[in-house]
Amino acid sequence: MVMDQFKAILPQVRALLSSAWPAQVQGFLDGLLEKDLLSKEYHQALLQEPDREALARKVSLSLLEKWDLCIGTLIQCVRCSGHKLQTPGMDGVSSRSRATDQCAAMESGPLAEGSYLGLLQSDVNPLQLLHFYDQPLTAEEETEYSSDPDADTINCDQVNRLWNAIEDEGTGEAYERIAALVEYMFSDRNPEKEGIFGNIGPDEVVNENIDALTEIPQKSQKCQKRLFLDNPEPQSDSWEAKRRKPEASPAIPLVTSNLRTVSSSNNLALKGSLSPLPGQVAKPSLLPMEETFLVPMSSASPVLACLNFNGGPIQLIPTFPTLPQGVFHFTVENGVSNIFLYPAGSLKTTFDSQASSGGDAITQSLPVSPDRHGSTSPFTPSAADMPNMPEASALTSQDRKTESVERFCRALQKAYEDVPEGPNSHYIDLDLTRTQVEKNSKNQEKELVIQDWTERQKARVGWREVFASTRGQKRETRVIAVLGKAGLGKSAWTQQVCKNWARGQLPQYEFVFHYKCCRLNLPGNDYCLKDLFFRLYNHPLEESEEVFKYILKHPNRILVILDSFEELEGQDGFLNCPSSPSPGESRPIKGLLAGLFQRKLLRGCTLLITARPKGRFTQYLAKVDSLLEVQGFSPEQVESYFEKYFQGSPSDRGEALRLVRAQPYLLSHCYSPAVCLSLCRLCEKILTRKDPAQLPSTLTGLFVSLLCSGLRARERGPSETWPRNCLAGLAELAWELGQRHCNVLREDQLPSTEMKEFAILGDFVSPFPTTREPEMAFLLQNFLGALRLALSEEVRDKELPRYLALTPRKKKPYDNWLERVPHFLTGLLFQPLSSCLGPLGGNEQLGLICKRQKAILNYLTRLQPGTLGPGRLLELLHCAHEATDNHLWQHVTAGLPCCLAFQGVRLAPPDVYVLGEALKAAGKDFSLDLRNTSIDLHGLRILVQLGCVTCFRASLSDTVWLWESLRQSGEYELFRSSTEKFTIDPFKVKSMKDVEDLCSLVNIQGSGNDPIEACDPLPAIRDLKNLEFALGPVLGPQSFPKLVKILAAFSSLQHLDLDTLNGNKIGDEGVSQLSAIFPELKALETLNLSQNSITDVGAMELAKALPTLATSLVTLSLYNNCICDTGAENLASVLPNMVSLRVLDVKYNKFTRAGAQQLTASLKKCPHIETLAMWNPTIPYGVQEHLQQLDSRISLR
Repeated sequence: MVMDQFKAILPQVRALLSSAWPAQVQGFLDGLLEKDLLSKEYHQALLQEPDREALARKVSLSLLEKWDLCIGTLIQCVRCSGHKLQTPGMDGVSSRSRATDQCAAMESGPLAEGSYLGLLQSDVNPLQLLHFYDQPLTAEEETEYSSDPDADTINCDQVNRLWNAIEDEGTGEAYERIAALVEYMFSDRNPEKEGIFGNIGPDEVVNENIDALTEIPQKSQKCQKRLFLDNPEPQSDSWEAKRRKPEASPAIPLVTSNLRTVSSSNNLALKGSLSPLPGQVAKPSLLPMEETFLVPMSSASPVLACLNFNGGPIQLIPTFPTLPQGVFHFTVENGVSNIFLYPAGSLKTTFDSQASSGGDAITQSLPVSPDRHGSTSPFTPSAADMPNMPEASALTSQDRKTESVERFCRALQKAYEDVPEGPNSHYIDLDLTRTQVEKNSKNQEKELVIQDWTERQKARVGWREVFASTRGQKRETRVIAVLGKAGLGKSAWTQQVCKNWARGQLPQYEFVFHYKCCRLNLPGNDYCLKDLFFRLYNHPLEESEEVFKYILKHPNRILVILDSFEELEGQDGFLNCPSSPSPGESRPIKGLLAGLFQRKLLRGCTLLITARPKGRFTQYLAKVDSLLEVQGFSPEQVESYFEKYFQGSPSDRGEALRLVRAQPYLLSHCYSPAVCLSLCRLCEKILTRKDPAQLPSTLTGLFVSLLCSGLRARERGPSETWPRNCLAGLAELAWELGQRHCNVLREDQLPSTEMKEFAILGDFVSPFPTTREPEMAFLLQNFLGALRLALSEEVRDKELPRYLALTPRKKKPYDNWLERVPHFLTGLLFQPLSSCLGPLGGNEQLGLICKRQKAILNYLTRLQPGTLGPGRLLELLHCAHEATDNHLWQHVTAGLPCCLAFQGVRLAPPDVYVLGEALKAAGKDFSLDLRNTSIDLHGLRILVQLGCVTCFRASLSDTVWLWESLRQSGEYELFRSSTEKFTIDPFKVKSMKDVEDLCSLVNIQGSGNDPIEACDPLPAIRDLKNLEFALGPVLGPQSFPKLVKILAAFSSLQHLDLDTLNGNKIGDEGVSQLSAIFPELKALETLNLSQNSITDVGAMELAKALPTLATSLVTLSLYNNCICDTGAENLASVLPNMVSLRVLDVKYNKFTRAGAQQLTASLKKCPHIETLAMWNPTIPYGVQEHLQQLDSRISLR
């Protein structure tokens, strides 16, 4: 039985692969891999199989037990290949032989896989393809294309699906192929050979081929696209006259607008015919061919409503009445803009009528046939032509939006428009930048690339560009991830996207579904895809089966937003979570979301996910199609936010900005929209009281002031204690929720209605705009969690220091959800009791607070700042600054090392501020390394202008940009001091950007301005001594010529290393370019040219230029190149002149005994050389030992 199945499968696979192009074979194997019918390893092995017969057998054996599963994949491949697939158990109809009198098909260039022109040249019956598309589709097989809902023709739903594939492949390339095919069809390159049109007239076609046409339905049911007919008596004269363009045509009127009329005097005869359709009887004779003619036509004509008609002239070519697909439309650029092949007698009267009576009469002139359901379109096949075709109304209604769908869409839009603004009423557009992922060098985990400021400016995108798709892109589920720290406004951005969609600003989506992931934590229950859109959605919308079917039909018009992914429980295992593509299958909520993420459910939709950059979502970054990062507010956006918040009172806005600018530490935190909102609220309360009060200087003081104002508003008397009790309860609840990555307060979590009222009315929590359950802001939750640690008796004093998590090599007892707790905890314990913990309930626990303050102080004073990594050092500085304790601050700043490197740690504006304050308080000089920190220009300027910073390194592009801005603003003194402090030594070129940055650094001193010429050359250029070039074998040859052009500027260069693990492959040309600038590199001591594919030609050029380095070069390495005997001889001749050379490495080259003897003989004349490394596999080992015995300086290791 198994062997029978194998014998049935093998011919199908063999036939499919025998005539397939390599790209089709690879697509077929990729499809089997996607269907999990092949393993990845076996898939790679099959791709390397050169023998088609062996490949067919291996594939057949792999599919033997999964034939029912893979038949769909084979059918998709059949569409591209043109073969007829026969599965075991199918009827014998599919195995009928082709007609014996059918000739070879027209030869043409290779066409795109699955393109419509490929189908035209294949043997596939187009009617069977139409019936295939008409079958009811399952959810996972839903088509991606849809027709115009206003068109009343079946063609728009059937035939145009195939034409839309051309649009997806790329319009330009597809149209070029169409033009090439049409040119081939209408030209006779070789009149002596047969083509699609032979040297015969229409009479011969009728007389000589009646018998052949009558035999076709008896021998094959396949619809042949062309029959090449023989003509023993060519009539080249008459045919050439018809094919040639007339030299003069007085009957052609002038061209006006897009109308052009051409008189037709030539007949066009097809040399082929089409076989009759299934169920039709072959006619014994052919009707005479009508004339080919050009007619004027308006682009708005109803008859062309369902065509991609570009205006201009059209040419109508009548063919046989049995043309199965109504009309074929080609667009070319050879003087005839549009070509239509149509059944004889069906259209000419129509166009004649329009030419005489205008476009309004065109509909009336079209005949209405009862067997075409009253359609006036020439594309509509008759019922006899396609007996299994469903009703036209049934076809078009599937794509047309019904009233219930329209009603649901309007209800969804209204729901978003009616969402209360809340904290988002002062929304300011955020800056988003496209980014990538990279592996962490320490733990090999994927994380976001840290971009320089200039890179971020180039990668900025607007919110519309986030959802823009490339034309011709494969319609697949798009996963977009927007990452950013807590409080940067990701949730507000997603809500604004929903509002913009409701206002019609995202027309590519018909439905947008927004979910807060914390609302989807529903363990123990199973849901299907329909439940996700109706039952689990935030807005109460009417459930409709018709709407759900429309969603499944058009997944590419659906946008699903999962906001705050870190709040989702059970995030691990999303990629491996079992998920079925069936939308009706019920599964846990994790499996439902995993199906969307794995692109199995609702395939073709857009999935937008927002998350924090260091959460668990980082394990899925490699599976994301588009990755974006939120940057926070710029100083200009901060002012815009204040202006929008105080737009009713300009005077209050100015006063609020004055208050904030008086506290630069709080101003630096305003890059976070959450802090910006809190500051605006506190400023509003201060300005309302009309007191000359100032803002606190720390973040702890900010939230203490906000909470105290809320407590005072809730107290009914001086002895009232219930607000403090409610605050303690909220603090306990905030800590508990933070441990579970949640900030939503459910009804059952609030112990009393008083606490709920206190939380909401006191602005401690804010209702989420689309739900009834309130949520707690990130910073406030961290503050309340720290308040719980400071006042709770459940926490022991000795355990408290571990929550600061500053000890090196010790794991934090919490994750990034509560990352601000250490800052708030030190601030609460060390700031004065009367203005901090006292009003929050700490007056009754004075003894407890003192004990905990002492425990924290002992822990912090035992820390040595010089032993901490850059990340924990910044945490220590923040804690010391929040404490506002002079003793602690002096201890921390005094222990700072003189050389501080922050590579790989992002420096946000608050980090820059506390670092600058610590450097000023330390009272000593510092050297800073700010590379790969993502510091902005404002922060870079703050640190560079400090007098205690004597040397700094930063991104080359950012530094050059800073210098340009200083020059333009006239700050020449700061420009001079910053150029003197800046250094790039040593410098390693690891990317094309590094080469470009070096070029910018060299070019900035040649601008001609006096302030720049005063420090020309720049100290960074003048003092560079060590340069390493490591771009690899691909980018190395491309970038090295650019580097060589500026190398002469680095006159102090001592070490030039052009070796890397895989080699830079600069070759002989690169060595020749480098040798030309040797006279400028007078200080060069070490030159490493290893693994650069240098041959005898390069060695000769190098030997010619080496004497210019005779007094400086100490080490020369030519390890692992392609130097032969001639090159070795050239090097040997120059060695006596290299008086400073001490080490020469020529191991692993290609020279033989002769070259080795030349080098040995030259070595005797060079007493200054200490080592000659010369082992090579091309030299016999005995010869090498003999040479080493002659001179012990020869090394064979």
